[in-house]
Amino acid sequence: MAVRDLFYRLGINAVSVDAIVEAAETNKMTFYRHFKSKDHVIAEYLRSLSSEGDAVWDALATEYADDANKQLEGWLAYVEQIVSSMDERGCALANAAVELPPVHEGRSIIEAYKARKRDHLVNLFRQAGYSAPEVLADEVFLVFEGARINIQCGGRGGPATRVVATLRALLASAPRTTITTSGVAPPSSK
Repeated sequence: MAVRDLFYRLGINAVSVDAIVEAAETNKMTFYRHFKSKDHVIAEYLRSLSSEGDAVWDALATEYADDANKQLEGWLAYVEQIVSSMDERGCALANAAVELPPVHEGRSIIEAYKARKRDHLVNLFRQAGYSAPEVLADEVFLVFEGARINIQCGGRGGPATRVVATLRALLASAPRTTITTSGVAPPSSK
């Protein structure tokens, strides 16, 4: 979608329908034939971003199908790539959420994606044998989201640069159950 860069760089409220039409190299008649309004373009933009985020988790699950710890390492590498990118301007979904009114369709798209992201973390931590996967997922989620907000607010050289080290320390200190070679925790002796 040609408008993605505009929404990400400038913000969704700053981008007019005229700018969308120009970026898409089309005209208003064609625009309105495909979209009822700018709000529908925003919703499609957010769906696209959500799908890309889901694809990251799917790729990790496919590449490291039987090894939750390797999936976790893959995710940390992905986090490192994001926070070190010079194009990074924070989470596009979070950026959009700040601009959207409470009743906008895009809010439910963002909320559903963020819930799925947390669920992916919970499942990954459960598979990796962490004792409290829900609590750990909340902590990791908040650290990562906070790092992206820090970048958005001009913190390219600040705390966000240490997010992966912070996440690794958090994961290393989190209690785990005993893990077998298959990566599955044995049943509890209770």
